[in-house]
Amino acid sequence: MTDLNGKRIAFLATNGYEDSELTSPWEAVTSSGAEAVLISPETGSITGKKGHEATVDLAVADARASDFDGLVLPGGVANGDKLRMDEKAVALTRDFFDQHKPVGVICHGGWILTDADVVRGRTLTSYPSLKTDLRNAGATWVDEEVVVDAGLVSSRTPDDLPAFNAKLVEEISEGKHAEQTV
Repeated sequence: MTDLNGKRIAFLATNGYEDSELTSPWEAVTSSGAEAVLISPETGSITGKKGHEATVDLAVADARASDFDGLVLPGGVANGDKLRMDEKAVALTRDFFDQHKPVGVICHGGWILTDADVVRGRTLTSYPSLKTDLRNAGATWVDEEVVVDAGLVSSRTPDDLPAFNAKLVEEISEGKHAEQTV
């Protein structure tokens, strides 16, 4: 088991997240010793599309990438669409890349990456409906269970969570990736 003791991982989500895409990676990083922190444009709590409730730890306006060792972007159509329209969420996401920190993204979570302009020249996967958006933003899109590109871990759907979680924990344990910023 990979040791993430002392690591602090940001999870960026809002109402409408895909429940398992928040809870499963959360469990993976915390069971490896990391502290998980839920960041959102909302305050109080947020609700997943299947009813899971999560308590927000930190408002996106108060979050700084420098306080964390990695970022996880769960999917969910409503979640991904709302986050990509929030300028502070987009800026925070971009800061993780600028600071060369590992980022995990699954399903529709990839939408925010297009608005953060961090996929140009990168290879990643997502839910298939994002393929054109990611390609238009300069990415190479592939249909694979999990893709790792210099600290960026991506997967397609909840079915891919076991592979996604394993690679996410591995990339976080490796630390910063110089190639993270394109």
